[in-house]
Amino acid sequence: MQQITAIIRPEKLVEVRSALSNKGYPGISITRIEGHGKQKGLTQQFRGGVYTIELIPKIKIDIVVRDEDVKGLVTTIMDAAKTGETGDGKIFVSPMTQVFRIRTGERDESAL
Repeated sequence: MQQITAIIRPEKLVEVRSALSNKGYPGISITRIEGHGKQKGLTQQFRGGVYTIELIPKIKIDIVVRDEDVKGLVTTIMDAAKTGETGDGKIFVSPMTQVFRIRTGERDESAL
């Protein structure tokens, strides 16, 4: 099992959720976060003043999948989230050693 963590633009959330649902993965966790990468924030003008926004709003998606599904779902997320501009986000894949379903006590892949 693997955990896929994707950091995406907020405006791409609907597209990513729809793409994951179409692939048969409707169960995801979503967290609203703030951060920045290499771009170090945004500079904007408002009422004649220049303001720097250091932490940019992003969406963090977590999904735990079977090993054989990782490559396809990473590609699905990348295709749905990509704009081609700086700040599209990142995807991290980490090993998941154990999963438990609280209600039934199922473990590992049967708990997915």
